[in-house]
Amino acid sequence: MEAMDIQAVESKLSDVTVTAIPMSGKNMHKELSHSSNSQATISTVPATSPSSMSKDKDNGMSKYAQLLAVIEEMGKEVRPSYSGSRSSAERLKRGIIHARILVRECLIETERSARQ
Repeated sequence: MEAMDIQAVESKLSDVTVTAIPMSGKNMHKELSHSSNSQATISTVPATSPSSMSKDKDNGMSKYAQLLAVIEEMGKEVRPSYSGSRSSAERLKRGIIHARILVRECLIETERSARQ
């Protein structure tokens, strides 16, 4: 098992940025592009139909609650990642990507409720 440098992990985590997505119409789509330095740009906008809004409430968890759950799961992967566990590091990366998506969806939800 290969030991992981703490500074290397922290530098990877510092590459994660969250950017607000402006709402410019109903025809928005999801984009996922990976660049050579392993940063991802993800834009998501949920459908605005009433049926999709009820799905969020039927799910039992708000986007914020989902985000908190993802962050809690990510916390469990940090220590094994420092120990050199590649599977934990991969789960941590996936958790970061998922958390970024949820943060954007939470911002969109907040903007939408602020307008009403």
